[in-house]
Amino acid sequence: MTVDLSRTATDLAADIRARRLRPSDLMEATLARIDAMNPKINAIVALRDRDELLNEARALDNADPTGPLFGLPVAIKDLQATKGLRTTFGSPIYANNIPAKDDLLPARMRAAGALIIGKTNTPEFGLGSQTFNPVYGATLSPFDPTRTPGGSSGGAAAALATGMLTIADGSDMMGSLRNPAAWNSVWAIRPTMGLVPKSLNEDPITKRLSTEGPLARHPKDLSLLLDILAAPHPLWPIQPTRHAPAKTSLNGLRIGWLADWSGAIPLEDGILATSETALSKMEAAGAEIFPLKAPLAAPAMWRAWETLRAWQNYQELAAEYDDPAQAAQMKDSVRWECERGQAVSANDVFAASNTRAVLTRALLSQFENVDVLMLPSTQVWPFKVETEYPTEIAGRTMPTYHRWMEIMVPVSLTGLPAAGIPAGFDHRGL
Repeated sequence: MTVDLSRTATDLAADIRARRLRPSDLMEATLARIDAMNPKINAIVALRDRDELLNEARALDNADPTGPLFGLPVAIKDLQATKGLRTTFGSPIYANNIPAKDDLLPARMRAAGALIIGKTNTPEFGLGSQTFNPVYGATLSPFDPTRTPGGSSGGAAAALATGMLTIADGSDMMGSLRNPAAWNSVWAIRPTMGLVPKSLNEDPITKRLSTEGPLARHPKDLSLLLDILAAPHPLWPIQPTRHAPAKTSLNGLRIGWLADWSGAIPLEDGILATSETALSKMEAAGAEIFPLKAPLAAPAMWRAWETLRAWQNYQELAAEYDDPAQAAQMKDSVRWECERGQAVSANDVFAASNTRAVLTRALLSQFENVDVLMLPSTQVWPFKVETEYPTEIAGRTMPTYHRWMEIMVPVSLTGLPAAGIPAGFDHRGL
């Protein structure tokens, strides 16, 4: 049976439930697509044995469908522990790690009926928006294999863009859902902070910079996966309320356009023009565009972000960093984050948290006059895969490995939800 892998996950799942499509046929088509595409871009890693996967799928052919993802092949970002499946976090420290149990996210996807076929590639510990690591190597852009697909959910986004997956999970601290979505021309949602339960062993109040979320080729597939990831958990103390969208069309939608944060955040040539072309199409469809001034000075926002990010990264990696043998295996930027985070004081965290509160109130006040706020999802076009990170943008030096992602900070610092929307291509097809 010929299976069209360009169709949405929602439609494929509906066909399986209606017995118009067998899970084994979908698995056959998926593995054939992976055979054809993955050697070119290296997006899916730790791929399970073919016969094992086909046997699992065949066992579902005549079973009663259970769960909204029943029979759909998925690959989990390699920052999530998966039972019996190699989970490296992109680090040589965990190159041979085989977890005994699933983390909450893959457990939820498995319970929803998904068939986990492998993992998607990520940078070491998810740090950096360029997907490479010493365990699996680099993932390449589906649009130009000399360039990066972004990160840290670069493997997931590239697998979607090439039809190897129909939906994918990702995570986002500083744009790790939004950046690869932009560079692979797919959709993403970074959910409201706390909407998706994380590890039940973590403190969700202080560790609130990163969150898991969905990527997909179609918005309705984002909703399909988000419903699964964001289901309430009785032991998760944060329970944000989900609301249905207030509008079902662009007609009358008021868009607050923050552009380049009043000139404070440098953008490569073409980024602003491409974004504004997309905005003009939305305006033609009935939206109203309102240019806005930056509600907080960029330097204050950046200082708060750099402090809280380094502090949280060190807290999460202290056991590895404090072991000299393991620290020696970390890439330079991971060690740099930990070194800075180790030096952060309680007063530093308090001051940064106050700035975060000021920014949050400033952004929330904008919604008195607009329905949504918009920014570009990236400051640069996809760069060469040999480049670890840009060192300058539009003549401005980037003093750290992550400063080139500053456009992501307003969302990441406040915990507001954000959708990554494809905006178009440049003259090179990027």
